[in-house]
Amino acid sequence: MVFPEKLETERLLLTRFRYEDAEEIFYTYASKPESTRYVTWPTHQSIRDTREYLSRTIAGWKRGIDFSYAIRLKMSGRLIGGCGFLNDEGKIQIGYILGPLHWQQGYATEAASKLVAALKTHPDIFRIGSFIDADNHASASVLKKVGLVEEAYLNKWFRFPNQNNEPKDCILYKLP
Repeated sequence: MVFPEKLETERLLLTRFRYEDAEEIFYTYASKPESTRYVTWPTHQSIRDTREYLSRTIAGWKRGIDFSYAIRLKMSGRLIGGCGFLNDEGKIQIGYILGPLHWQQGYATEAASKLVAALKTHPDIFRIGSFIDADNHASASVLKKVGLVEEAYLNKWFRFPNQNNEPKDCILYKLP
């Protein structure tokens, strides 16, 4: 699958992750428990964790299965988060994360909207969706704003590593 390495919105630049982004990613969100509470990967304990993540992500892009972007403020170039999608032969799962200093400013919605708009035009994609912890009300709001709808409520469906690996109820969303 081929996808643009750069996407642009009114306030944001979404750029393909690079190895040079490691320190910004680590200090902006990957090492912050408040940012990583609802993600599917463990909070990074060191820059080494972030570099290993980038190695997997960059390799995944080359294989056409992981398209991850840095979210940067257009005006300053400052990294404020990450977003992207996993590609399972045309079935797409989107995700996003912001550093806590940039919550509740519409950035997640803006980035996710751009991703969904670009994905909708790709001929090889037949499904766009995401799943979230049922307690993650902020992400539920973002997904609804970008046009996804609730498809299923899944009891004790996923173990989030940053929530003691306890099985959590999840909500599955899809683009109708």
